[in-house]
Amino acid sequence: MKNNRKLFDMKKIKLIIFICVFLTTVSGYTQYNLKSEYNNIQLSYSKTTSILFPYAVKSLDIGSRDVLVQKAKGVENILLLKAGKQNFLQTNLTVVTSDGKLYSFILNFDDLCPTLSIDAGLRNTDDKQLLFSMENENQKEIKDYAMLALSKKNKVSGLNSRRSEIVMKVDGIFIHQDVMYFRVFLGNDSKINYDVDQLRFFIRDQRKSKRTASQEIEIMPLFNTGDFSRISDNSKITAVFALPKFTIPEKKKFTMQVFEKNGGRHLELNIKNRNLVNLGILGNL
Repeated sequence: MKNNRKLFDMKKIKLIIFICVFLTTVSGYTQYNLKSEYNNIQLSYSKTTSILFPYAVKSLDIGSRDVLVQKAKGVENILLLKAGKQNFLQTNLTVVTSDGKLYSFILNFDDLCPTLSIDAGLRNTDDKQLLFSMENENQKEIKDYAMLALSKKNKVSGLNSRRSEIVMKVDGIFIHQDVMYFRVFLGNDSKINYDVDQLRFFIRDQRKSKRTASQEIEIMPLFNTGDFSRISDNSKITAVFALPKFTIPEKKKFTMQVFEKNGGRHLELNIKNRNLVNLGILGNL
């Protein structure tokens, strides 16, 4: 009788162990599927996708230039993504945050059902927090120095780009403390209004091998003095863009891009380290 009871207890223990292992396996598989689904992002050409991280974004690497990515203005832990090209090939995005964590995402094109927002920390709704940039505290001072850079006589030459009677050039680069000021001229010599979709600033590789990923670091303006949303026919606009101080690493370049809304007159202007040697110094106001 005792032997039968002991045998029954052993079978019972084995059954419990089996159930625990089974539940653990199923749980792990479900988490994997959720994680896999969460890491796949569908991007649209006409809608913007936002990713909220628990900590500030320190660096990012994107596998294709057909995807546009930038930090939300004035916020350190939100990335905004959009397809820069219809039906782009599947690519990836890698992000490192200030707590040392690495996030990887697979990006696909889906103009009908894009992913609109993701919480990369998968936190409770009431725990979400925006990490605002400290630069906002100095907004008035930055504005005053931007206006000063707008009127300065110091000029640089040779930094221009032209396409289909649209011209973009940088004719002044200045610095004060930890902010650089770029005076940008945009002219429209055509008879068709030029509506600006995006004006981007970023550091990227000088040359891109087909076998390697392209790394682009978006630099978000802290302030700008003018409205670049439209340049009417046969007109021009000059404005100053204030950017956080930066240097250009070896084999990299600083690029400015302007995209025409619903058009193809896109412009790109590249600046190298040698163009930043003789910066104009903005003295005290």
